[in-house]
Amino acid sequence: MPSGSPTSGVGRVIAGRYLLLNRLGSGGMGHVWLAHDQRLACEVALKEIVFREPEPDAGEREARVARARAEARHAAGLRGHPHVVTVHDVLEHDGLPWIVMEYVEGAVDLKELVERRGPLAPAECARLGLAVLDALTAGHQRGVMHRDVKPANILLAPDRTGAPYGRILLTDYGISVQPDAGETRYTLASVLVGTSGYLAPERATGGSPTPAADLFSLGCTLYYGVEGRGPFERESNLAEVTAVVMEEPRPTVRAGALGPVLQSLLAKDPAERPSAIEAEAALSRIVTPQADSYARTQTDLGSQPPWAAAAPAPLPPAPTAPVPDGFGPVVVQSPAHRRRELPRALRAVLAASLGLVLALGGVWYATAHQESGGGAKAKPYGSAVGLAEPLKDGDCVLADWPDSARFQGTPRLRLDACGNVPDGQVMAFVQAASADEARKLGPGRCEERTQEIRERLADVRTVAIVPSGDGFEAAGRRTACLVLGAHGPVYGPLGAHRKPGTSFTDTANMQRRDCLQARTNRDARLVSCAGPHDEQVLGFTRLGKDVTLGRARTESDAACAKDVPPREYGFDPSVYTSGSWTSAGSWKSGTHFVVCTVRRQNGGTMEGEES
Repeated sequence: MPSGSPTSGVGRVIAGRYLLLNRLGSGGMGHVWLAHDQRLACEVALKEIVFREPEPDAGEREARVARARAEARHAAGLRGHPHVVTVHDVLEHDGLPWIVMEYVEGAVDLKELVERRGPLAPAECARLGLAVLDALTAGHQRGVMHRDVKPANILLAPDRTGAPYGRILLTDYGISVQPDAGETRYTLASVLVGTSGYLAPERATGGSPTPAADLFSLGCTLYYGVEGRGPFERESNLAEVTAVVMEEPRPTVRAGALGPVLQSLLAKDPAERPSAIEAEAALSRIVTPQADSYARTQTDLGSQPPWAAAAPAPLPPAPTAPVPDGFGPVVVQSPAHRRRELPRALRAVLAASLGLVLALGGVWYATAHQESGGGAKAKPYGSAVGLAEPLKDGDCVLADWPDSARFQGTPRLRLDACGNVPDGQVMAFVQAASADEARKLGPGRCEERTQEIRERLADVRTVAIVPSGDGFEAAGRRTACLVLGAHGPVYGPLGAHRKPGTSFTDTANMQRRDCLQARTNRDARLVSCAGPHDEQVLGFTRLGKDVTLGRARTESDAACAKDVPPREYGFDPSVYTSGSWTSAGSWKSGTHFVVCTVRRQNGGTMEGEES
């Protein structure tokens, strides 16, 4: 009996472990099922290979099985990426492979969303594009081309803030390939690999898969998102492929500021398309326009999608207010409801926007202004930034933004001693051959250089401080890559610039995999994971906007146990349990971030080999 028949339906147990609950969807390669993992007592998604003919040709069977294995391998290589659906395992059952994937609860694909609720606004579509571009770039850096970017392969799901479409995921690496790895391409010679209407013209005419081809497909997908139909949509697949190769895309009607980006991505000649870095910069300017270009790029309110009200609206920046001298509490809760308090530093914190667009904003950089005349020594980053000397690795800074609007325009920087509540720190440099190259490529390269540290912290963003024309030599021909708190200060040094034994004054610079020693209820210190420690940081979650810091004392542990369970990190639930740290700083900024940790249930010390 062919796979996909009623015998493989609801109630079947796969590999003695996964109970099929219901079918989530179907595609060219098979069905996707919601399943219950009976071993870990959680829900997962299972992808089943389907042969629609009772006895498929041996070559087709081999091709589909190999493609499933390739999908699992390629997606697993991107495991942990925030915008790629996680693949947990690939297993064989009844001679066929099944792929065990993350189940994304509440997800809807872009195609279904637009069909149900109408096209996206240009800025929202650009935000989606940034997330998908980030996922594609991660694959391209590993030599993996996706080859089937389309609306049905983009999932939108609620994030931990409650925003209904805040989480964006790229899925289905079923036909991806590493062209330079000598990998067999498991496709029939007579079949185009990809989806008609979203296939790059060079691919439709037999060319090799490249990053530029994936970017063309991304352009088609974003066009669909903002216009409500594909740029080459026709009555048949053949007509769509012909249009991709021979015709220009339909003129945009709703795209607004996104229109020029779509036009460049949909260039017939791959050499004329923007690079990933250039596309990222262009999309970022639409997501959150810079102050000096806001009138040119702001989104027309009339183009908001009919379902925009479902997402939380961005809050206006709150004015800076003085904070009285004294210490405020930082609370940690354990299962026994132990209360630990840490002092917080004295500084005003901007209550910045928690809106969906700003929460996932893109690349920001400071375009320096050139010094003029007088023969005076040129400032390395121009008069707007204001520094007289070039930044050095590890420099902590205070950033003042024009009109108090964070990440709008060019920040004026002042050096800080890394102990007076800095806004951020220099974490990397990017060399350039000219000031023009620094201006064009510096921001994107800074994003790449700081990706690892950003993924370890709860709430930060990258800002590239680009040399001015006159100050290029004074800046050492380098762009300085800052990591700044997205909604407030970072309260101390970051990453490797922190020293073992340092006491945390706030949770903002705690990062994933940090090991902590809790000397008292008010003293958490960074220690080496190779030695004894009390807790280890696993990740972060958010509490609701209505949760006060006082309520957090009783709710943060439960939130961490639900959102960042230690068992998913390999810790035995009979021995270990969740802990949490909650700081006053994140309540001042309105983010309500909680640091989630793991600790022994008996309160004993964890040893180095357990980390």
